[in-house]
Amino acid sequence: MPIQSHLPLTEPTFFILLVLAPGPQHGYAIMKETASLSDGRVQLSISTLYGAIRRLLDQGWIERSAAESGIENGRERKAYQLTDLGRRILKVETVRLQSLVAMTQQVGAGVSP
Repeated sequence: MPIQSHLPLTEPTFFILLVLAPGPQHGYAIMKETASLSDGRVQLSISTLYGAIRRLLDQGWIERSAAESGIENGRERKAYQLTDLGRRILKVETVRLQSLVAMTQQVGAGVSP
């Protein structure tokens, strides 16, 4: 299935992939960094986050990171990282979004960042 068939990404999915781009993160860190990067516009609830994580795991876009996972305070902490497919999807979506911005600027829509 071509990567473009997965686009456009929802904002929560885009931010989850974006947060994982530099390296593995735990669920709580994904929630906090998503809120920070989106200036608070995207607030992931626990159920939304873990539903998205399950879906992304099933699709093969992310995977568990054994190196970053472990037990903390008697609870299992799971860390996640992008797969090669997830990284490619994030890149293609970023290029798509950049082309939309360039198109807006080209037609002089009077929209500025």
